[in-house]
Parts: sequence; structure tokens; C-alpha cells
Amino acid sequence: MTALGFLHPGHSADDDYPRIEQLLGSDIRVDLVRADSGEDVGRADASLRLGAPHRLAAGVEQLRLSGAEAIVWASTSGSFGYGWEGAHEQVRTLATAAGMPASSTSFAFVHAARELGAARVAVAATYPAEVAGPFAGFLRAGGLEVTAVHAAGATAEQAGAWGEAEVLALARAADASGAEALLLPDTALHTVACLPALERELGTPVLTANQVTVWEGLRLTARRVNAPGLGALFRREPIVQA
Repeated sequence: MTALGFLHPGHSADDDYPRIEQLLGSDIRVDLVRADSGEDVGRADASLRLGAPHRLAAGVEQLRLSGAEAIVWASTSGSFGYGWEGAHEQVRTLATAAGMPASSTSFAFVHAARELGAARVAVAATYPAEVAGPFAGFLRAGGLEVTAVHAAGATAEQAGAWGEAEVLALARAADASGAEALLLPDTALHTVACLPALERELGTPVLTANQVTVWEGLRLTARRVNAPGLGALFRREPIVQA
């Protein structure tokens, strides 16, 4: 049994995680602890407060007691908002506090794109433009070319209420014509149930926040799982190490 620990911001789309656990179809356990600020994490300033070390540390002990072997901060804006170096420091602090390998959703996107061999990516973000722009900058700092960015301007609460139709509309609104993968960065967005439909619709690999977050936990523990229902990322071998 491999136990993966996730610190999740709030409640939006947290039910994606037990769904992923089911789709993995192997001896993988997904443990989720919430780091809830009570704020709209679609705002840049709130995201920085949410990712503060004392907030993340609050959930670490619970995940350690659960037997987690790796921990991932499951917030995109709460990690890339610190910039490339600041996000590295964030996960170093988290790893030290947890006593185990650690990462975040923002780094998960970079590592997952590399795993797919996707050097050029497009972004379909629920965020406002002032949040989506720094995410694109983070990806560029990770060596990826960002071909297009679509910012829907939704709040985390709004995005959390979207169903498959709205997620597909968000993906279609992004110009992915010059990209090798499309990225949907919001962990508040339910995407796991519609990953196959997204990839059929777009004809390209799709990386979504909760999907890559769990993949990152597996990468940290050197686990390789074939789970076609979770998209192209989970149909490729091997998982590479950074």
C-alpha cells in the first residue's frame, strides 16, 4: 500500500480525490486534509495567505499520522503565486516540517508536461487575468513555452459549481492550436469525471489540477500506475524523476 498525503485548499472539488483513488485501481490510498482560509482563493492576495507556512504546517501532523509517504500542497495559485524560487522554498519548508518528500500542484504541472514531452502548452484558467498571467510566467520559468492563455474570470466558488458542460466550454475557449497539451490549473474545478471527454473533444492531452496533483504524489514515491480513465498522463510510462 502506498499512502499519498494532500493538503487541499477548502472544499471545492475535493471529491475529485476519492474518484481518482477509485480510478487508480491499485494499492494506492489518497489522504486529504484541508487548509481552509475561508477566502476566495481566486484572488492573488488570498492565495498567498493560504499558502503561508503556518497554514500548511497545521495539516502536516495529521498526514504524518495517516502514514503518508509523500505530501503535495494541492493548490495551484497558492504555490505559483510565490514565484518560481518562492514556490521552491515553500515545498522545502513543507518537506522539512513533514519529514517526507513534498511538492505542489504548480510544480506538478511542469513535471507532468515534461513527462508527456509537451514543450508547448496552452492554459485554460478559471482565474481572472491577473492570476492567470503569473501562472503562465511560472510555467515559462519551468522551461515550458506558453502558446496561449484564456482567463475566464471566475471565483473559486463559481468554478467549484461548474459541471462537465462548463468545463468543456472553458477548454474550448482556449486556443490550443499551437500547443502539445492544454492545462486547466484550478484545483477548485471538477475535471476528473470528464477527462476522457476533454481529450476526445480537443484531440490533445489535457492536464488538470487535481489529476496532476495526485500524479505528482505518485512521482514522489516512484509509483507507476496505468489508469487510462485519468487521461494521457496516466497512460504513459515511466514516471520520470526531476
